[in-house]
Amino acid sequence: MYEIVKNYRNDEHLRRSFNALAEKTFGLNFENWYQLGYWGDNYNPYSLVMDGEVVANVSLNRTDMVIGGERKRVYQLGTVMTAEEHRNKGFIRAIMAEIEKDTADADGVYLFGNDNVVEFYPKFGFVPDREFVWERDVAQKGPCTMARVMMDSAENRDRFAAAMAESTFPAACHMVDNPGLIFFYVAQFMQDCVYYSEALDAWAIAEIEDGEMTLHNVFSTRDISLDEVIAAFGTEVRHVTLGFSPADTAGFTCREWKEEDCNFFTKGPAFAGFTQKKLRIPTLSHA
Repeated sequence: MYEIVKNYRNDEHLRRSFNALAEKTFGLNFENWYQLGYWGDNYNPYSLVMDGEVVANVSLNRTDMVIGGERKRVYQLGTVMTAEEHRNKGFIRAIMAEIEKDTADADGVYLFGNDNVVEFYPKFGFVPDREFVWERDVAQKGPCTMARVMMDSAENRDRFAAAMAESTFPAACHMVDNPGLIFFYVAQFMQDCVYYSEALDAWAIAEIEDGEMTLHNVFSTRDISLDEVIAAFGTEVRHVTLGFSPADTAGFTCREWKEEDCNFFTKGPAFAGFTQKKLRIPTLSHA
């Protein structure tokens, strides 16, 4: 027999079992995230447990979004996995039925699924949707005034957390009240991707390689423009791709965003007009 267990992140045995399956399935391990204190209530694995071990899982992640100026109660489904010896037994379907009960109050639910599940999620009311990315070439003139702030110290992480909490930087679609998910990235494999500009009093999360910058997020309490933030990175940057939907699209071009073997599904009124408004789920809101 099996049972579906949730809200167990502080159960060391089940957490280790969950991590072992995630490691085997995706090469991911959530233990460091937990030990740093960033795995909070927003990320909740729904795990099918058999003989005390996690054999299948769908995680429910609360990722409330401000879309078009309105806050929406939003959830993302992720970390969908089944131990190889237990596949094709309907375990994910059983978990999804449980999740449906707990998301009845949601304005929207979304997920990213690979090509072999495109016929599975519509059975639960999900529909294929589209995302759009905004980008532009830049010809920078001034020096770089963005200083890298390493996220390998608690002091720097606390400073950054405070900046995120107080930020008023506008975006057409952005996640709110989930700093733990941002730290899943920047406290681990993106520790060197956080920057601060004293002149702008602005923080940014960015990846830069060979003149190409992916600007994932901007946080500031000042009334500054996206142009100012980009210019602060100096002449090294020649092209910018945004990991979020800008409030002001002037000067940017738009194209549909599609990753190989990755399909975007949505459900609920929060995503009505998502395509027409040419929005995207913020890159660091993926769980």
